[in-house]
Amino acid sequence: MTTLADFTASTITGQDKNLADYVGSAALVVNTASKCGFTPQYAGLQDLYARFHERGLVVLGFPCDQFMHQEPGTESEIAEFCSVNFGVEFPMFAKVDVNGEDAHPLYTWLTSSHAGPHGDIPAGEIGWNFTKFLVGRDGAVIARYGPKVEPADIADDIERALAADA
Repeated sequence: MTTLADFTASTITGQDKNLADYVGSAALVVNTASKCGFTPQYAGLQDLYARFHERGLVVLGFPCDQFMHQEPGTESEIAEFCSVNFGVEFPMFAKVDVNGEDAHPLYTWLTSSHAGPHGDIPAGEIGWNFTKFLVGRDGAVIARYGPKVEPADIADDIERALAADA
């Protein structure tokens, strides 16, 4: 069975990162953008990270410029924007495509169908920035949330994921 541990990604500073390093943590994987109406969700994502990191949550931010060119900056510009404007401390990665032929393999996997604890999570392309995937400590996808779902609204599901997988 494929899990989060089967992927690598380039960090926002250019290092290859084996996502197997996050096995044992619950992960919230998010495609982000700096010039989007949902950009203020960075603050909510940072809040979740600060609240739950000690208990085993990691937030993984993947900038994407596929939606109306809303992530035009370089990786260094993105990193500075996130740090200065939202105090982002969670891991950020280099820009990726989340849909189409050039989609990062992680997103090809995330957008395939999964059996979640509350029923099947259907396959489907990412519709917009700030789509979120909750991944359990075992590396399996637990849930998918659309861009309009505020990070704070995911807190109870994170609590359950951390408790169930502890």
